[in-house]
Amino acid sequence: MTGPTGDTADTADTAVRITGLRRAFGDRTVLDGIELTVRRGEFVALLGASGSGKTTLLRILGALDGADEGEILVPRARTIVFQEPRLIPSKKVLANVTVALPPGRATRERARAALTEVGLGGHADAWPATLSGGEAQRVALARALVREPQLLLLDEPFAALDALTRLRTQDLVGELCRAHRPAVLLVTHDVDEAVRLADRVCVLRDGRLVTDTHVAVERPRDPGDPGSAELRRRLLADLGVHPATRTPLPTGVS
Repeated sequence: MTGPTGDTADTADTAVRITGLRRAFGDRTVLDGIELTVRRGEFVALLGASGSGKTTLLRILGALDGADEGEILVPRARTIVFQEPRLIPSKKVLANVTVALPPGRATRERARAALTEVGLGGHADAWPATLSGGEAQRVALARALVREPQLLLLDEPFAALDALTRLRTQDLVGELCRAHRPAVLLVTHDVDEAVRLADRVCVLRDGRLVTDTHVAVERPRDPGDPGSAELRRRLLADLGVHPATRTPLPTGVS
């Protein structure tokens, strides 16, 4: 087995290659023979119900967990944005973005540029406690981007945001990923989010990938577009969610 420390730099078009991945906790198999390839610059959304193993897969790719079996090849330059921003309260915004990076003027300039990209160019000297939830998550995005990852792992990064902020942050992430072109794996349970952002959508159920489909809808994507609506219906069905069947009313009742 090759753990998630292998470098795929010698493969021109491939950022991630997973073959025969298996992970179990005790007698419960969470991932069972996963096969997945992600191309460089490709945005893949991974859908699944709670407990389906999608976060376990992301953690393995991020070297936060190990596999029991299989081969996992990923770029060395990779970073994770979690559901919560995970900022250090005792450090100002700029210091949070540069944490664990080599000190120096060049690093600070890159960090300020990243903050400007996420719309927080004037917040370098702010404390985390003064930020809104959306602003804090944008700092987390800047912290990820300044590391110039070849693989960006997103673990439900919009889940804690209110509806309007979520949509705005989704748009920002889409723009940033198209500008920087990392390979992206977004873990989410939100079908609309997956259809809105991804080039491909995969569905994980019972430890296996049951769906792997390209999103053939032009950007910017309108959820009311027939293509988006049909894909949403198919993905919900693959997740085991079907439209409720209406019970016919008795004759004469309206």
